[in-house]
Amino acid sequence: MVKAHSLLYAIYICLIISIICGALLYFANLYNQLNLHYNLQEEMYIHNQSVVNFALGNQISQEELPIDENSGIEGNYDVKQYGLLTMLLSNSILRNDTISSAHFVGSYSLDKTAIHLANFTKSLSYSGTVKLVGDNMLPTTYIETSYITNKPNNLITQGKTTISELILPEINANFKKIFEGINAEKTTLSEVQKPKDSLFFNSFHNTTKEVYVNSVLSNINFKGNFILRSKDSIRVKKNTVLEDVILIAPKITFEEGFTGTVQAFASKGIELEQKVILNYPSVVCVYNPTSEESLIKIKKESKITGAVVLFGNALENINKNNVEIDQEGLIFGDIYCTGRLDLKSKVYGSVYTNRFYLKTTSSTYDNMISDIEINTTKRPKYFIAIPLFETKKTEYGILKKVL
Repeated sequence: MVKAHSLLYAIYICLIISIICGALLYFANLYNQLNLHYNLQEEMYIHNQSVVNFALGNQISQEELPIDENSGIEGNYDVKQYGLLTMLLSNSILRNDTISSAHFVGSYSLDKTAIHLANFTKSLSYSGTVKLVGDNMLPTTYIETSYITNKPNNLITQGKTTISELILPEINANFKKIFEGINAEKTTLSEVQKPKDSLFFNSFHNTTKEVYVNSVLSNINFKGNFILRSKDSIRVKKNTVLEDVILIAPKITFEEGFTGTVQAFASKGIELEQKVILNYPSVVCVYNPTSEESLIKIKKESKITGAVVLFGNALENINKNNVEIDQEGLIFGDIYCTGRLDLKSKVYGSVYTNRFYLKTTSSTYDNMISDIEINTTKRPKYFIAIPLFETKKTEYGILKKVL
């Protein structure tokens, strides 16, 4: 005869077993759903990368993509200009789920020019140790030796030298368009949402926001799709974080020790104090069509990866528009100057200028270079340069993923 309490224990045990089995089935089902979700997410990320590759292979010209019959994922992409950079926006869509990405893209540069010096002035001279790796276009095929110091002279050249034209190649029209105005949503700093307490962020899938700022940017973080504009000047303190933003003002100064990624456009002048680092892809650009003076001043130990550009001046105003680059720095990219260029740092890329000059403590020498290296081979094949010229587009690649 079974006792009553033994039957009650059996019922309890069966109940516990059923709860455990139910929980195991529930977790197994949850695991399967989670696994399915992650697999779909992975498929969408792979599909999104395929959309990017399709756009690059199609030289970013707009073309409709077919729906993936196996997964049902629909893809599309859009191309827009952000300053001097081309932005590729791609989407992969499955029902109510969307995976988006944003990349700066461009065509690979085939430019092997070391120096292009306009041919309306005296021939190029050198002093000290000068290394030029790449093709040179100069007023004469001979680089003269000058003895302005007690140091020995040593000229190393690799590449062909030809006679240059009277004027420099015409710069990309997009440079001037920046100063004519950029299509953006004008707003105030107080109206910009901050997803985090100290960070102003705007996705590149949104409309570009143009914000008027004070003359001093200090202890503030901007990331993404912003134009920061001032009617007078902007001084960027080293405790400011700027990533992929555009600065526009008559004068722009970066404090010693600042590091960031910017496109800086000014009409009167831009100054980088010592040890400023502008990461890839950055642009320092001055446009001055007036008879007033303009200056790009890059002080010691500063590094720019991208481009340094001064343009817009008439030939009779060459002496009023100068680019000065001090020692122990590096321009990893290109320099374009329709004025005069005082170059004392290394350049891993190309230099285009109407005139060189060398300023010392005692004198100024016209069309003189001294103790520099301009080397196009140290710019790797995968490097995508800021588009200085309107050239035939070749193979496209990604400069930077920003979303």
